[in-house]
Parts: sequence; structure tokens; C-alpha cells
Amino acid sequence: MKWLLSFVIFLSLSCKPETKASINLEVHDFEGIAPYLELENSKTYVVNFWATWCAPCVKELPHFEALQAKYKDSVEVILVSLDFPHQYETKLKPFIKKHQLKSKIIVLDDPDMNSWIPKVNPQWDGAIPVTLIYNASKRLFYNRTFTYEELETELKTFL
Repeated sequence: MKWLLSFVIFLSLSCKPETKASINLEVHDFEGIAPYLELENSKTYVVNFWATWCAPCVKELPHFEALQAKYKDSVEVILVSLDFPHQYETKLKPFIKKHQLKSKIIVLDDPDMNSWIPKVNPQWDGAIPVTLIYNASKRLFYNRTFTYEELETELKTFL
């Protein structure tokens, strides 16, 4: 009987329940996202529109994370997720946790794409990934994917 009690105590002390970090998503319609596209201060902003279901988006995400880490004092990376609302819990949050994304992540939940896409950039055809890099004096829109080297080269023209 003592061994059973000892075993139960051992299990209770050694088997801690898994603690899941809560991920609170910042979800907005376009009006809520718009201010992030026009921030005015001394930083340079790199805004990437992406989704977990977009393979080229997922492939380039580590480049944005590396850029944020390297230039954290002068650059802010903002990742705008276009994931579907019904997949926030099953796809987006687990993806963020698995890949340990550190950049600011906001979610755009606005089905009226025909009205907000041209507000981001009139040349945007709606395909992702796309990236907007801007600061107080310059603003460029990129309808393409990046390698880390390409992304850093573009960023350096803003710094």
C-alpha cells in the first residue's frame, strides 16, 4: 500500500499539466487595420499580408521574423493574417505557437475585399503575399515574395 501511495505522489509531482500559452488575436475589419498602414513616427514599417493556407507566404515568414529581430530598434514588422475566421482556433493560433512568431500579428476579417484591397494599394490584384514598406518619407508596395537578402536590401533603402 505504501508503494502505491508513493507512486501516486511521484506521478502527481512529476506530471505537470501542459500549460498552453494563450494567444489573443487582434481581429479587425479594414477600418481597424487602416491605421497600421499609415503610422507616422521615426520607425520604418514592414507590413506583410499573408495566410497560413498560402505556401509562398509561409515560406517567407521566417525572413520577416529575422528582419524584426535584427532591426528591432528602427523597424516594426506587422503581419496581417488573412486567414478565415472559422480557422483562427484550429489553424492560425496553432501556427503562431508552433512557429513562435514574435512580430506583431493582426487579423483582417473584412469580406468586402473589393473595397479595401485598392485602399492598401491600387495596383494590388488581391493575390498574396504582398508587402508594404513605409516610413515618414517613403512608401513602396511589393506584389511578390522575398528571400531574406531581397527583403533586407529593400529595407535598407528606407533606413
